[in-house]
Amino acid sequence: MMTSCLYLVATPIGNLEDITLRAIRILKEVDIIAAEDTRQTAKLLNHYDIKKPMISYHEHNKKAKGEEIIRLIMEGKSIALVSDAGMPCVSDPGEDLVRLCIERGIQVVPIPGPSASLTALAISGLSTSRFAFEGFLPVKGKERKERLNRLSKEERTIILYEAPHRLLTTLKDLKDHMGNPYISISREMTKKFEETLRTDLEGAIKEFSDRSIKGEFVLIIEGKGLGNMREEEEVFWKDMSIKDHIIMHMEKGLSKKEAISLVAKERGISKKEVYNIGIDI
Repeated sequence: MMTSCLYLVATPIGNLEDITLRAIRILKEVDIIAAEDTRQTAKLLNHYDIKKPMISYHEHNKKAKGEEIIRLIMEGKSIALVSDAGMPCVSDPGEDLVRLCIERGIQVVPIPGPSASLTALAISGLSTSRFAFEGFLPVKGKERKERLNRLSKEERTIILYEAPHRLLTTLKDLKDHMGNPYISISREMTKKFEETLRTDLEGAIKEFSDRSIKGEFVLIIEGKGLGNMREEEEVFWKDMSIKDHIIMHMEKGLSKKEAISLVAKERGISKKEVYNIGIDI
């Protein structure tokens, strides 16, 4: 008999063979399967001859359905949560359900498996030692600009998801904020028309400006190197006199002494040299 709890079951991101034996067993043994899209999940269940009742749980009904799922588990039912593809709760409303379970003292059991983000990262050719998963960017407005500004300073490899109709806009926005870093773009992973493009942002914009755009995309973007960050930090004072450089820092709230020390550090020159120039400020 299954334990009454919530199982988070990872499902294939494309190829239906990419599922663990444990995931198949859990899906066969639970009382109910909560699915993001029951029609999509039905294809997987039919392939493995799994016959279980399903309920829908997605972004637009998560509040009501979340309470219903909690009630069923409290009544002794075992429920498996699946997304359309990959690991539930990653850029997915499942995170709200997990939070509810934790609040109500309900056990949550992970059944790990495929992940679109890590699959794309592994084949990108970019650094995998440190990375930042950002999921989907805000669609527009101030929040989108603020997120892009933060990403422009990110040293780690960046992982983004994007829908086909927004891909070109996102690539152009990334170019405006980040310059021209290396990027790996994967779509239709593990499916018949799987494709990964490895280029820079300029190359990606050119490529997708000249073709139809289909499929869900994972973007893996090179982080900003420390060397590049230092170069950009130097640029702001390169055409500035030492005196103006001191004044700029004082206008930000530093004392003259503090400003002189910082200018000397930024320019790599002696404090005495800076002090002699700034003495009459």
